[in-house]
Amino acid sequence: MTDETNTTGDREAFLMSYEDSCDRVPVLWIHGYPLSNLLWDFQIDGLADVCRLLTPDLRGHGGSEATEPPYSVGTFADDCADLLDHLGVTGPVVVAGLSMGGYIAFEFYRRYPERVAGMILAATRAGADSDEGKINRDKAAGVAIAEGVEVVVDGMLPKLLAPDNLVEQEDMVEFVREMMLATAEDGMVGALTAMRDRPDSTPLLAKIDVPVLIVHGEEDQLIPVSEAQSMQDAIPGSELVIVPAAGHLPNLEQPEVFNDAVRGYLEQFYEE
Repeated sequence: MTDETNTTGDREAFLMSYEDSCDRVPVLWIHGYPLSNLLWDFQIDGLADVCRLLTPDLRGHGGSEATEPPYSVGTFADDCADLLDHLGVTGPVVVAGLSMGGYIAFEFYRRYPERVAGMILAATRAGADSDEGKINRDKAAGVAIAEGVEVVVDGMLPKLLAPDNLVEQEDMVEFVREMMLATAEDGMVGALTAMRDRPDSTPLLAKIDVPVLIVHGEEDQLIPVSEAQSMQDAIPGSELVIVPAAGHLPNLEQPEVFNDAVRGYLEQFYEE
């Protein structure tokens, strides 16, 4: 089901687009920057028999309305909580986040631990931005404002996919490009400020007491595999799956491998 909702509460209301499927174990899928819930199309097709997929567009991304920046990971986490309230999802959910979505998943766990049954962390890291990283976020925001979203997209796209996929999977490249171009300028700038200012989640890792699946592309050019390995070392009982022939979007580049890992992970929520 595709729908929209006006979020309310203490923050400025905006129109949020999302998709919702079936009545199984609910999984909140949080996309990365500057993407949309289209990122999860292969999961919607491949996992609908084992989970209820809730796939919002974050504010300023995809079909969701943009509000004036700056944003924070807390803004995005609260938006997701508001969506769950709107849908009447009162019990714990599995929170799945890719890249920036992982940063938001950590913040969601900090704010709403009672609402988290498990976590799927894909192509993400726990640490905060370095000083250089913060400068690069500001530079990207400046480019988006001065030259437009398309310039940022064209500079970032080659880094998202494994090199062979970038050359050989023309349809995938165009799909990702169009998804990125749907990000509003305010959404792009807001997301960049949110990532720049996000807290260091490294101290949180040892305190996570729900099942965690970590999935990372073997050829990720943006976040090295070592970051995923460090998270596995720090999160008690976590599982790590390295996806071959995949870059920063393993769920899209190798959907069967990704879905098999998620399917195996979700089995524990059906055990009696």
